[in-house]
Amino acid sequence: MFRILPLNQISARGLARLPPDRYQVAPGIADPHAVMVRSADMHALALPPSVLAVARAGAGTNNIPVAALTKRGIPVFNAPGANANAVKELVLAGLLLAARNVCDAWAFVRALKLEGAALEEAVESGKKKFVGYELPGRTLGVVGLGAVGVEVANAAHALGMKVLGYDPQITVQRAWQLSAGVSQALSVDDLFQRSDMVTLHVPAVAATKGLVNAQRIKLMKPGSALLNFARAEIAVEPDVLAALDAGHLSAYVSDFPSAAGKDHPKVIALPHLGASTGEAEENCAVMVADTLKDFLENGNLRHSVNFPEAIMPRLPNTWRLAIANANVPNMVGQISTALASAGLNIADLLNKSRGDDAYTIIDTDAGVSDATVERVRAIEGVLAVRLL
Repeated sequence: MFRILPLNQISARGLARLPPDRYQVAPGIADPHAVMVRSADMHALALPPSVLAVARAGAGTNNIPVAALTKRGIPVFNAPGANANAVKELVLAGLLLAARNVCDAWAFVRALKLEGAALEEAVESGKKKFVGYELPGRTLGVVGLGAVGVEVANAAHALGMKVLGYDPQITVQRAWQLSAGVSQALSVDDLFQRSDMVTLHVPAVAATKGLVNAQRIKLMKPGSALLNFARAEIAVEPDVLAALDAGHLSAYVSDFPSAAGKDHPKVIALPHLGASTGEAEENCAVMVADTLKDFLENGNLRHSVNFPEAIMPRLPNTWRLAIANANVPNMVGQISTALASAGLNIADLLNKSRGDDAYTIIDTDAGVSDATVERVRAIEGVLAVRLL
């Protein structure tokens, strides 16, 4: 029986993917084999040695101590693309809010304490202050072409916008999904120079923090709009606010309110609504539940943010070792030697690496003793070993 600790409320549709005869899911459960989480901050949480995996029912993993878990050989899973449509729809709404001055116009009308002809007259005379522009023909720059970025780029192109995309690490899968009408920017700076509106869809990592700063904003056309539905720290907010005050930027649409920016007249701040739909929550929960189940039962890795994808079909009448290890020379050789010394034949083997870390799956023709598992665990560079 696998024990699962949910740190947030997880969609019932997702939890239904974990059969109750094999999985016990309960808040506060002791010695869990896995943790399921949405937004709970795990950085100060002490995880017991029983934990084998952490599954995030969403895309971002900023609330999870990924580096520390990697050192323990614990994979962290997320749900890439499961909430892409929800975020895409909100980005499209943000484009329209910025282009048509919807929020200011709405506030203007709500503030009118008039009736009848006086109200009509005030509306007609006041609307000229909120003249906007249409999206077709405008150029949208999309920074980051992952699951969300591709959906946004394709939808904006379908609306008649010219679309520029930039992502030096775009995957083959995402490239196939991208509309042929989306043009490639040569660099981030090139994209900022050529766009009327820029939308951000990159993770918050060392290379992207502060990506939008005063220097890049100066490259943008006067009157441009900036949308940030990725992470707050990707844009240097004081630089954005200064550009709004100077009139260089016409609007900043952000899903991450701050004390400094939320009341600025040109800031449209939303309460992190990007993936806040019932459909997105269900999709994310289903994806991570399936991923977690395959890992716990078969040792396969899908959608891991810290270890490589490693999927090997189970062979009948075999025993499986799943090993998280450092990506160093002769690791597979040392593991194979340990198994050979126990008289075990390898029926199938898969070794995948990702940066400094690797993952090895080995099927043997006969049962593996506890002593052999400990011999493998004692190899320098082995982070974690499971016998399935």
